[in-house]
Amino acid sequence: MKTRLLGLAALLLVVAACDSPSAPASAAIECGKGSISAQGSSAQANAISAWIKAYQVSCVEATIEYTSVGSGDGRRAFFAGTGHFAGSDSPTPDDEQTQARVRCRGPLVHLPMVAGPIALAYTVAGVNDLRLSPATIARIFTGRATRWNDRAVRADNPGVTLPETPIRTVHRAGSSGTTENFTRFLASTARADWGSKVSPTWPARGGIAAESSNDLVSAIERTDGAIGYVEASYARFHNLPTAEVGNAAGQFVAVGDAAAARTVGGARVVGTEGLRLEFDYRVSDPRAYPLVLVTYEIVCRTGTPDLVKSFLSYASSAAGQDTAAATGYAPLPDELRERVAQTVAAL
Repeated sequence: MKTRLLGLAALLLVVAACDSPSAPASAAIECGKGSISAQGSSAQANAISAWIKAYQVSCVEATIEYTSVGSGDGRRAFFAGTGHFAGSDSPTPDDEQTQARVRCRGPLVHLPMVAGPIALAYTVAGVNDLRLSPATIARIFTGRATRWNDRAVRADNPGVTLPETPIRTVHRAGSSGTTENFTRFLASTARADWGSKVSPTWPARGGIAAESSNDLVSAIERTDGAIGYVEASYARFHNLPTAEVGNAAGQFVAVGDAAAARTVGGARVVGTEGLRLEFDYRVSDPRAYPLVLVTYEIVCRTGTPDLVKSFLSYASSAAGQDTAAATGYAPLPDELRERVAQTVAAL
């Protein structure tokens, strides 16, 4: 490998159908050579696309491809031998562990790489500001609150005129890490009103199913009364309004990277396979936005190609996290970022 100067111009997303803002300052990276591919989470696709463009601008002898197919399909494809790493919004579940170890001929590693809030994006004619407590969110997505002037919604929004428009929920179809994180949030903060399990596939009845994050925001855009959960950068790109979410301190907090970082910063590292995180969704910080996710890159502990290590080293660097932030994500807290970078270096 040889060191080159990474000069970042405006970031053009090469996989997701989004344009990114201008790039942060330059940084030195170790360029790899050859071709690698990966697949998985759509929640991190915008960040991955920005990293790929930035890396390849500097490292002209490298080709990197990432396909947004969803976390579950991405993990299973990787464990079946397709691609060099997988992007996932949740750790590898128990029923995939045997396949994972066969693929890696030993342990695998979870690298938390992309952090950010999950937004509750909506389209309700005449409603530009909306506040929702976890209990009300649970009632909406289980179908017990059926109209926007439901008393639970009105209780969260005193003084706001809410229409009788029917509520139309939008959720992800198939296996989705964003769904798993959203259902885990509801199970943790609104257990009595949620009443369903934590699951990567949507467990409640009714609603509109969308194949991808882009499909989900498109469904919300064209449907009056719609609300859905999606990684915040998608809502921002489509200029969709997003609800303030109630936290354990009793405050309603708007979607924001700094607010989400307050929750991410309180996560615990659990398990032995890399840096798997466990969130406290009931964080007591009054300025914390509690509905968050961290998406992982999943790699084998041994046998990882040099180009994968080089690319993930850039992604976990301060410059790489600045690039993610410029694309609409929250950068990893410094202490966690440094641990990720050390883990990548040890592959």
